[in-house]
Amino acid sequence: MLSIVDNQTFKRLIYEALDHDPTQDDIERFLGRFKGDLDARGLTLKGVTSDGSPLYPVPLGKIFPGIAHQICKFHILAELTKAVLRSVAKVRKQLNNKVPKLPKGRPATSQAKRASRTKKRLEQKVADLFEHRHLFVKHTLTPAENKTLLRISRGLPHLRNLRNVMDEVYRLFDRRCRTSTALAKLARLRSRVRRFTSVGKTLQKIFSPNLEKALIFLDDSLLPSTSNAVERGNRRHRKMQKTVYSVRTHAQISRRIALDMIRDERGHARSQTTVTLHLGRTGT
Repeated sequence: MLSIVDNQTFKRLIYEALDHDPTQDDIERFLGRFKGDLDARGLTLKGVTSDGSPLYPVPLGKIFPGIAHQICKFHILAELTKAVLRSVAKVRKQLNNKVPKLPKGRPATSQAKRASRTKKRLEQKVADLFEHRHLFVKHTLTPAENKTLLRISRGLPHLRNLRNVMDEVYRLFDRRCRTSTALAKLARLRSRVRRFTSVGKTLQKIFSPNLEKALIFLDDSLLPSTSNAVERGNRRHRKMQKTVYSVRTHAQISRRIALDMIRDERGHARSQTTVTLHLGRTGT
């Protein structure tokens, strides 16, 4: 399902339901249709925000040359957080492999007691890393959470480096700075990550060109930083499909989206009617 949504009003402008996976030809034809509608109304497209799919850049360059193309920062951050969480899971697995195997029963010798203490310590470490794994990717940490993070990452400096890198990544998207400033910060961050050989492979997404395209919105107050306008409509559609079983065929999907667009178009008139009825009942 292809759709273009106005980020200011969160209303779907145009859509197309496909019976196959989209290709660049499908995207180009879809954007050409949209450009025809804009030209017929004397409108101009100023910017586009999309996810990181490789389907969009080439068709956008053909149909709307020179237009500002913002990559959704949420998709970029989601990829980075997944990479960090995979790294934390890898550390948990390594620690779990170091847990000594003990025979049944209470330890009798001093060596067995020492091994038992080591086992408890490692098991607790693994449990803490699993329970508090979100602290390595959370946007803002409280003082208590910072203290917990320092405790569970003691002896694991590369995990602390990952947390520091995530802090720097979040700072890139601060609306108070310009794109040029953010790109300078990104260059320094990439140089820093190259020096951290222990986390370099984990954070390969930092070197993706999509990260640079995700910073374009800093120079344009009207350009949305995320594609949430489209994702919101898709989430609503998927939720509706779970409750209305018939909306699964190609024809029914197209009709349902058209019905939703008609409902959105008439939403303002419906609200005015409701207000008028309420005022009439109260006699005001």
